[in-house]
Amino acid sequence: MLPFETLDWESPEGIKVKPLYTQEDLEGLEHLYSLPGEPPFVRGPYASMYPGKPWTIRQYTGFSTAKESNAFYRKNIAGGQKGLSIAFDLATHRGYDSDNPRVHGDVGKAGVAIDTVEDMTILFDGIPLDKMSVSMTMNGAVIPVMASFIVAAEEQGVKPEQLSGTIQNDILKEYLCRNTYIYPPEPSMRIISDIISYCSENMPNFNTVSISGYHIAEAGANCVLQTAYTIADGLEYVRAAIQSGLHIDDFAPRLSFFFGIGMDFFMHIAMLRAARFLWSEEVLQFNPQNEKSRILRTHCQTSGWSLTEHDPYNNIIRTTIECMSAVLGETQSLHTNAYDEAVGLPTELSERIARNTQLIVQQESQICRVIDPLAGSYYLESLTASIINGAREVMKEIAAVGGMAKAISMGIPQRRIEEAAVRTQARIELAQDVIVGENKYRVAEEDDIPVREVSSHAREHQIAMLKDIKASRNNFAVQKTLDNIIQVAESDGNLLAAAIEAIRLRATVGEISDAIEKVFGRYATKAEIISNVYASVYGEDERFLAVKKRVAAFTEKTGRKPRIFSLKMGQDGHDRGLKVVSSALSDLGFDVVISPMFQTPEEAAKLAIENQVNVIGVSSLAAGHKTLVPLLIEELKKQGNPNIKVTVGGVIPHQDYDYLDEIGVVAIFGPGTNILDATTKILFAIE
Repeated sequence: MLPFETLDWESPEGIKVKPLYTQEDLEGLEHLYSLPGEPPFVRGPYASMYPGKPWTIRQYTGFSTAKESNAFYRKNIAGGQKGLSIAFDLATHRGYDSDNPRVHGDVGKAGVAIDTVEDMTILFDGIPLDKMSVSMTMNGAVIPVMASFIVAAEEQGVKPEQLSGTIQNDILKEYLCRNTYIYPPEPSMRIISDIISYCSENMPNFNTVSISGYHIAEAGANCVLQTAYTIADGLEYVRAAIQSGLHIDDFAPRLSFFFGIGMDFFMHIAMLRAARFLWSEEVLQFNPQNEKSRILRTHCQTSGWSLTEHDPYNNIIRTTIECMSAVLGETQSLHTNAYDEAVGLPTELSERIARNTQLIVQQESQICRVIDPLAGSYYLESLTASIINGAREVMKEIAAVGGMAKAISMGIPQRRIEEAAVRTQARIELAQDVIVGENKYRVAEEDDIPVREVSSHAREHQIAMLKDIKASRNNFAVQKTLDNIIQVAESDGNLLAAAIEAIRLRATVGEISDAIEKVFGRYATKAEIISNVYASVYGEDERFLAVKKRVAAFTEKTGRKPRIFSLKMGQDGHDRGLKVVSSALSDLGFDVVISPMFQTPEEAAKLAIENQVNVIGVSSLAAGHKTLVPLLIEELKKQGNPNIKVTVGGVIPHQDYDYLDEIGVVAIFGPGTNILDATTKILFAIE
């Protein structure tokens, strides 16, 4: 036995990793020996790769109003950015205009507000859309947003066939993890088919779907799950397009993918290689005649979840490692996250550092001189094969129940992702997974860092614009186009084509979404608690048992378990933190009530009182804590129960802690908070 053979490690994917790999580990691997640009494209989708053309630096950003975002884009383009990636605010994602009372705390906070084509026109002012590739992360309100983009380009003098870029248009991952859906799954799949059909005929240079694994990873999935579920989502879209009458070669060459890149350096390189192999293999079943139909082209983004609130400058190093992983995995475009995103919205400085990370790797490291420089690595090729095999097994589970849409409706992938997320949280708390500056080598004192804050003027500005547009347009003509959208939704016409006509007449995103909703309805889900995963990782850990004993003492003293209302307010759909904390508290002995998504403060207060909870745990990730939390506390008073305690967790700048304390929040839990510590503070507040 070699002296290091006892150092084998099992990754979160269940892959057994050895300390030494040799040529023997390459024997029998099916993915070896093809060249870049040749099926199954493991070594890259194009023969020339980066020596021919480096990846596109495509930073994902947007905030406040279209005018402010436009100024930011133009600075980034001048600084070396090659493509635009638009972040829309949560109100737009969910199909609400900025004047809707449900989006009081969401307008312009986590992206740019788009209500009409006028906003889209301002967003791209001075940016030639016939020359600039534009990626838009939009799924729920994809019809009116895509229509607004097309009309804005049209009024700039750019024809649809001249447009290049990507619309995400990936609704399945919204039901799976991101939650910015509007309509139920079946009609949403019809919307995707309509967009694929319209763009195949009119926009040959535009990618009609970007199948996203990024949010799957951010929700807690490991590399095997991210690969399997992303490929399975893509296959579902292929089948939907074929059922609508298209041939695989009509649209598959314009499909693209989007993967999340985390801190396991070699695992994520292998993941991208494995994903290309699997897509090339799976598409064969549809008998493509065009080899391009088998090519998986991908955008990547470094992980947001891996960023830490504590010692945040460490995040620059994390992002650099993840950037290198994406590039060595042969991505086609890349977004690198800013170091301060675990604290708040990125500042101009942090955005510049994030962009320059790519510029330095691209132009100083000489990585672009060689195609797929890690090919043939004993370890990397073995990992690639392990991910291929592991993902195949997961995909078999999906296929056995009838595909991804049915699997999602049964909750199968959601449970596997949530279990992985809870397990990861417990491992970090036990320092089994090291996070430098978080659970190891933590500094005693930290300085506050600057944080970008979006003021309430964004909503006021948008409401004023909406009033002006509605006063100046032909409202009778607009209503006729909205009535037509309803008729098209009821029949088999093309919804995107119908929406373009409405947008030309200045119909709003909210009006078009409402018209479609009249036929399709609005979708809602119910969260479930994953039990016994958090506890199983802790086992007989003394601290875990001590906190559990204290919860039991509260139960014995009061005659019932401590009851917490886990709450998401506003339109933010990111619920990993809420689900992980809820599952952990349940294992510790709490009675956990999880709120429906997208609550208003009034609705939340009513439900909390009806459920007779001791405490409300608000999860805030979209900069709405200073608007929605005070409204919640006020509503508790109005509705007659001011004694319910309120805690807040999530991305909250330390500069805001004093304000939250002043309005009555009893505890604040930032990113990286140990759940056992949080539980102790919650018990102290309610005892």
